[in-house]
Amino acid sequence: MQSFIKYYKQLQKDYISDDHDRSISVTALSVQMFTVPTLARHLIEEQNVISVITETLLEVLPEYLDRNNKFNFQGYSQDKLGRVYAVICDLKYILISKPTVWTERLRMQFLEGFRSFLKILTCMQGMEEIRRQVGQHIEVDPDWEAAIAIQMQLKNILLMFQEWCACDEELLLVAYKECHKAVMRCSTSFVSSSKTVIQLCGHTLETKSYKVSEDLVSIHLPLSRTLAGLHVRLSRLGAISRLHEFVPFEDFQVEVLVEYPLRCLVLVAQVVAEMWRRNGLSLISQVFYYQDVKCREEMYDKDIIMLQIGASLMDPNRFLLLVLQRYELADAFNKTIATKDQDLIKQYNTLIEEMLQVLIYIVGERYVPGVGNVTKEEVTMREIIHLLCIEPMPHSAIAKNLPENENNETGLENVINKVATFKKPGVSGHGVYELKDESLKDFNMYFYHYSKTQHSKAEHMQKKRRKQENKDEALPPPPPPEFCPAFSKVVNLLNCDVMMYILRTIFERAVDPDSNLWTEGMLQMAFHILALGLLEEKQQLQKSPEEEVTFDFYHKASRLGSSAMNAQNIQMLLEKLKGIPQLEGQKDMITWILQMFDTVKRLREKSCLIVATTSGSESIKSDEIIHDKEKAERKRKAEAARLHRQKIMAQMSALQKNFIETHKLMYDSTSEMSGKEDSIMEEESTPGVSDYSRIALGPKRGPSVTEKEVLTCILCQEEQEVKIENNAMVLSACVQKSTTLTQHRGKPIELSGETLDPLFMDSDLAHGTYTGSCGHVMHAVCWQKYFEAVQLSSQQRIHVDLFDLESGEYLCPLCKSLCNTVIPIIPLQPQRINSENTEALAQLLTLARWIQTVLARIRGYNVKHAKGEHAAVPFLFDQGMGDSTFEFHSILSFGVQSSIKYSNSIKEMVILFATTIYRIGLKMPPDETDPRIPMMTWSTCAFTIQAIENLLGDEGKPLFGALQNRQHNGLKALMQFAIAQRITCSQVLIQKHLIRLLSVVLPILKSDDTPCLLSIDLFHVLVGAVLAFPSLYWDDAVDLQPSSVSSSYNHLYLFHLITMAHMFQILLTIDTDIPLAQTQEESEEAHSASSFLAEVSQYTNGYVGCGIPGWYLWVSLKNGIIPYLRCAALFFHYLLGITPPEDLFTNSAESEYSALCSYLSLPTNLFLLFQKYWDTIRPLLQRWCADPALLNCLKQKSTIVRYPRKRNSLIELPDDYSCLLNQASHFRCPRSSDDERKHPVLCLFCGAILCSQNICCQEIVNGEEVGACIFHALHCGAGVCIFLKIRECRVVLVEGKARGCAYPAPYLDEYGETDPGLKRGNPLHLSRERYRKLHLVWQQHCIIEEIARSQETNQMLFGFNWQLL
Repeated sequence: MQSFIKYYKQLQKDYISDDHDRSISVTALSVQMFTVPTLARHLIEEQNVISVITETLLEVLPEYLDRNNKFNFQGYSQDKLGRVYAVICDLKYILISKPTVWTERLRMQFLEGFRSFLKILTCMQGMEEIRRQVGQHIEVDPDWEAAIAIQMQLKNILLMFQEWCACDEELLLVAYKECHKAVMRCSTSFVSSSKTVIQLCGHTLETKSYKVSEDLVSIHLPLSRTLAGLHVRLSRLGAISRLHEFVPFEDFQVEVLVEYPLRCLVLVAQVVAEMWRRNGLSLISQVFYYQDVKCREEMYDKDIIMLQIGASLMDPNRFLLLVLQRYELADAFNKTIATKDQDLIKQYNTLIEEMLQVLIYIVGERYVPGVGNVTKEEVTMREIIHLLCIEPMPHSAIAKNLPENENNETGLENVINKVATFKKPGVSGHGVYELKDESLKDFNMYFYHYSKTQHSKAEHMQKKRRKQENKDEALPPPPPPEFCPAFSKVVNLLNCDVMMYILRTIFERAVDPDSNLWTEGMLQMAFHILALGLLEEKQQLQKSPEEEVTFDFYHKASRLGSSAMNAQNIQMLLEKLKGIPQLEGQKDMITWILQMFDTVKRLREKSCLIVATTSGSESIKSDEIIHDKEKAERKRKAEAARLHRQKIMAQMSALQKNFIETHKLMYDSTSEMSGKEDSIMEEESTPGVSDYSRIALGPKRGPSVTEKEVLTCILCQEEQEVKIENNAMVLSACVQKSTTLTQHRGKPIELSGETLDPLFMDSDLAHGTYTGSCGHVMHAVCWQKYFEAVQLSSQQRIHVDLFDLESGEYLCPLCKSLCNTVIPIIPLQPQRINSENTEALAQLLTLARWIQTVLARIRGYNVKHAKGEHAAVPFLFDQGMGDSTFEFHSILSFGVQSSIKYSNSIKEMVILFATTIYRIGLKMPPDETDPRIPMMTWSTCAFTIQAIENLLGDEGKPLFGALQNRQHNGLKALMQFAIAQRITCSQVLIQKHLIRLLSVVLPILKSDDTPCLLSIDLFHVLVGAVLAFPSLYWDDAVDLQPSSVSSSYNHLYLFHLITMAHMFQILLTIDTDIPLAQTQEESEEAHSASSFLAEVSQYTNGYVGCGIPGWYLWVSLKNGIIPYLRCAALFFHYLLGITPPEDLFTNSAESEYSALCSYLSLPTNLFLLFQKYWDTIRPLLQRWCADPALLNCLKQKSTIVRYPRKRNSLIELPDDYSCLLNQASHFRCPRSSDDERKHPVLCLFCGAILCSQNICCQEIVNGEEVGACIFHALHCGAGVCIFLKIRECRVVLVEGKARGCAYPAPYLDEYGETDPGLKRGNPLHLSRERYRKLHLVWQQHCIIEEIARSQETNQMLFGFNWQLL
């Protein structure tokens, strides 16, 4: 250890000139030795370690010394200076624990070290001096960062030195003497230079000829500030009386001590007045840090204290003259400046404001232990009160705005609950502290740590609050604490002649209509100074008898300014100011001051026999009377304003009526139109409508509810009715790949869809295509123009594009959501059914007959395409057919109508949207002729409905009535688009697809590429079949489509067929691990289930359904089929526009099931379907069961999908974040053997931990390198994924290869805040609400939207390279 100190200098020099990291350097040992209190004390006593460290500092920094022996860090090496900071840290370690017992040797060695430290401060005192640039702007901004950085490093060391000195009175006085000597040595030029004389109202001051605006000035004065710190500590110990023993009065030279800090404050004022604009940004930055929380304790605050020391020791008039001289305002107050130069007037006004503000701080800022009678806790409480007067703040923001001590503590926790209450956060945002009402009385508008913006914000907030509470808007200063004896004379500044002269001059100028050397802000400050003076006098009068009080502010302020005839005192001037219209906002404050004058006057006039406190209470009573009068006046004004508003509203109403009378014709016609629409809506909602109107399928199908749609384009603001013959209107939309419903997370995905056949969706819904819309409408033409303009502007931009224009991406012009296509808005075609025709047809068209007719039509097409001639089809079913034959045209006999004719504009948009779905869904270049385009249209319709149904179920919302407008409009547009899309394709192609879809449920059509019934999702088959079915009515000669009656039967039989197939699917995949047998009676449904499964069991040779109780079968079937029925209800509602039953608008499970069955024409006992169609369905069942692929699927139980499908959610996270950190600490990259620090990232979809931002885990995709997270996202979430960076507690959303954004993590500390980067280090716990919100962002397919919005708000020229995440 002694050797370490012996060689300390050499070791540090080697370390500084070396390139080794601190962690592997021997110098890092210092932290272990110096922080042990006993060792530190021993090293100071025996090795004089403080001197060793300070001398080392001086020896490693000589290259930065200029010829005046001052530091100058121009052209510094950042790396080298960074290494020097290690030496400064060692000094902090040695001083971190104050000694409790002082020995003579310790005192001597510490003083030796302190003297050595003063040498460093001497080299910093006045370093990097600057001169104001006049004429030409500075060419290169000088380096300023190094000097400020060293100041920051030294801040706590300076405070610790002062605290060590203050441990012992004798030591403190000797240290003060040394420091005073050092300051005087640095101020030799001040004493010897030429003098100038200033005179004002009978007072004279002779001082050095110096102007901040012309001569050299420095912001760095650590010696002066250390002296100020020691002076305050002397005051705290009560040892000021002994100071003359160490520093004789004649040597003290207080004017010299005050000079440099005063120059510094003047420099700040001149920077605010924009006199130093030509000196560039470096000066603005220095001034910012000078007053910033990181530096202010040892810079700005100490300068104010030094001026308070000056004010306490100098004659107040001389002190103010010195201040006026340095602010270069002596002339501004000595004589009237006649100038019309607005810039100069503005400059003078700003300087006067800044000077008044500093005077307020000198007199009013007493919250420093040693300056005022306050404790450290009270100081912290006051800081917090003033921060919370600006606005309620989170814990971290308050902590950030409080100065830290050497242990990085702010003292916040000890006092916060005394002055504020904590308000917990909601789903977003953070918890905030709100100020308690009783703490508001301590608000001081001129709090010296407020920045300009904070000051105006706090003033606005407090005035607003007082207005709401119906109080006056005056914000007088709170009664300040008493000064300590050493500073008691500072208050004499308030009632000295020069101060009175300054105040009177300001008020006279404000009253003078020709003068412009005043501002409202300046008057506010003058009122504040008046208030401080009156408060001081009132406090003194209440404490001691009148004859003992020498503070005569009232008399001085009441005196006339001169002996002239029109001379006025301050009270008269205030009365005049009340009448100036520009000062309306200050009226309350002037009233308060005048009341205060009265109160002090009464206190003065009271006989000395009466105790001061009673007079105080009486004055308070009179104050209350005046206050009540004002309250009544304000009430009267408010009432008058209300009556005025009523009068204006009555006038407007009369004008409206008059306008309606004159334009009566127009209003009548519009009301008729709206009446018609209302009647349609009424018909929909009246309970009198018979129940059949709430059925979507079959002969009892209800009427479509259509309404005239007039939409407004968000781009041109013109309205247009939506009609099929009109030009297209479109919805902005986004098509994206999705894995939100997958039952097989991480299933390999084809990155290119060249060979993919999307007609059938796998039963595990591994990858779907989701279409979402933000619901904003445009004309197709307007959208095309907008998109072209976006393309053009992006070519001219230099920053990284937020969206991929080649993929058709753009931001919605209104809400800025990311979109990549548009959906054409096509009106619903109303279809009404003639009930007589349907009844007749019901007898004729059974399921068997319908199947035969369809097969005959398909056979006809096949023959026609093969040979070009018709042929009859042999019977498949004998029962109930009689001897009638079916031929090609039979299908047309049940009712046809001509096809819908869409406008060219709509067709174009339909093709454009369909091509986008194909391009994004299959990741293929656009190709309008590809046969898979209609398949992708049906697929996205089905998947979007399934995703929305899943979301509604997840959120516990009813099926209808709970969708957001944008989801509702998007679904409506999507379904009508899907109907129209068929017409833009080759009908032969649609027929081929339809035959393949039907082959799943009609095995007679089976071909080699028909998949196994268990491996596909039947809702996708239903959507495709219903949308493609009209193609069977098409022929070369005529373009027909089924009539309303025909399509009602087509929909009914398709739905029933596919529903029965789905029931078969569910029953085959039932989980046979049955819970304990329930002792419930077997219902009718349970009997039906048992007998049906027994039948199926025969067809599968007993492979299925042995010994499963009927009740379990029925419960499993019902639960398994409900999601399918809900999806079907959504599909048919948006397809046909038929109003669903009321029960689907509520959230009751039992009534929902029966309402679904009623709406979809199903019996509530679903097995009755099989009974009703048994003869027709049995051969189909036998064929389904005989399929070897199906039996094979049943054997491989692991891959089988059971119903209902499980609902996906984000992985379970531990409640305590430290569990995740432990998990990450054990993480080892599978591809790397080194111990290099990794970035473990957790996938919230599947729980995999990945090695992020590391070369070892990069993959090649399509010839491009991508990071582990992006590669994982491609397979886990089809390119979209949510990750948690464990070591940083940040959530990251990614999409595609090159896009991503940060998102608030769901872990919060006790103050309801996240901790990105784990910088604060508070314990974090999982917020279920936040995690749920994140889950919904994913399920609502809003991840892409979040990323786009985030990127738009945080645009950077060079963003983060997401591809390598």
